[in-house]
Amino acid sequence: MEHRVVTLNPDVALRPEPFGALAYHYGNRRLVFLRHPDLVAVVYALDGHRTIAEVLDAEGIAPRRRASFVAALASMLDSEMLCERATRANHRDGAPLRSSGAVIGAPPVVPLSFVHTAEVHQ
Repeated sequence: MEHRVVTLNPDVALRPEPFGALAYHYGNRRLVFLRHPDLVAVVYALDGHRTIAEVLDAEGIAPRRRASFVAALASMLDSEMLCERATRANHRDGAPLRSSGAVIGAPPVVPLSFVHTAEVHQ
């Protein structure tokens, strides 16, 4: 997983919160709680050009905490909050490449059945 190059899905908005952030996916209407400011910093740093391992190194994530960050990012990838970086090699239809997600206002209210938590350990 750490060798993958991912970015925030363009359909996802992040709203900063005291505990970290809320991520809302406008396509599948999922809401994810990012329960640590360090995880939010890592998600913001996922620029689609560096591997997850490179981002974790750049953000100064201690080796003992890496596994929980990788698990949280894998969960976000599974729930489509993150997406693989579109590259010209795997993009053949000539359409423009998608940009990363935006930080905007409060996400709409969604049913609790769509709420997920991405947590990391101290």
